[in-house]
Amino acid sequence: MTHRCKKSSGLWKIIVWDEPFFQGKKHEFTTDCYSTPEHGFSTVRSCKIESGAWAGFEHCGFQGQQFVLERGEYPCWEAWSGSNAYHVERMCSFRPIACADHGRSRLMLFEQENFQGKRAEMSDDCPSLPALGWGSSTVGSFLVRSGAWVCSQYPGYRGFQYLLESDSPAGEYKHVREW
Repeated sequence: MTHRCKKSSGLWKIIVWDEPFFQGKKHEFTTDCYSTPEHGFSTVRSCKIESGAWAGFEHCGFQGQQFVLERGEYPCWEAWSGSNAYHVERMCSFRPIACADHGRSRLMLFEQENFQGKRAEMSDDCPSLPALGWGSSTVGSFLVRSGAWVCSQYPGYRGFQYLLESDSPAGEYKHVREW
């Protein structure tokens, strides 16, 4: 049975600024921000996560490179962009991650698209699929049974991040295009 997640007010709070190091125009959000320009910001240059986990996106409409932001301070773009080969100097949309319950997360991974081929189930983080006994470092599809998962392009949590959630269309990610 798939665990369904629901968003309720009061669980998330992010404060954003239009300048680095918490300077300039400031705005507080407790729900999705589809487009920072709609709130008078060309982009977010710094932020503080007061509560909840958030997904930040390079472009408006939750598009482009994504970042998982947990409680803490992000004084400039390097703080959320990390060591990705593709540095993103802007964040133009963000939303709460409703299913971020680390204690009950379950994920099925499949070798091929459409839930075909070899499969494995996970309930904890894993820095390297080959170290787990997975034949390769690639996955063709995912089924998120519960929770939210951050998958990385390369072993050791490196490269682009992909956020997979159980409340996104039944937690089904049949192909890489859906990540």
